[in-house]
Amino acid sequence: MPFDFQTLAIPDVKLVIPKVFPDPRGLFMESYKESAFAEQGIRGPFPQDNQSTSHQGVLRGLHFQKAPYAQAKMVQVLSGVIYDVVVDVRPGSATRGQWLGVTLDAAKPSLLFVPEGFAHGFLVLSEKAHVLYKASSEYRPEAEGGILWNDPDLAITWPLANPVLSPKDAILPRFNDCAPASGCAIRTDF
Repeated sequence: MPFDFQTLAIPDVKLVIPKVFPDPRGLFMESYKESAFAEQGIRGPFPQDNQSTSHQGVLRGLHFQKAPYAQAKMVQVLSGVIYDVVVDVRPGSATRGQWLGVTLDAAKPSLLFVPEGFAHGFLVLSEKAHVLYKASSEYRPEAEGGILWNDPDLAITWPLANPVLSPKDAILPRFNDCAPASGCAIRTDF
């Protein structure tokens, strides 16, 4: 199989390690194969791809899309290094409010599968990072949700105390202030 699927501390989140074929020209790898991912319970379609380039110290997140437009994500770092964090925001989940963090490094190719119902964010550790992720549904502004990156109730251990944030990310609500039915609305009136 061209992939090693590793279940993490929150069972629905998976780290995917592709088989890499290096040679004097560089390397080759499959980064996604629908049949292999489906065998592991990761089913598409993935109709939208998103890319970002960010500088060291930039933190993007914690974002999610509310039902019925919830998105699963397949996150991959094309260059650089990030610390990627997911938070379970699913109502009724046994792991609701729990988070986990993983370092994703382009020099050690891997993908992080983030299921629907998880907030997602990342902090750039390298000078610059180029991140690509597939989404299981198209972005809908009216379904946007988010949680404050440094919410003391979640106690996420970020490797940097004072990251660079967008104005929108700096004022996201705390996890415990979000009603499960309505999600954590992102303000756009700043």
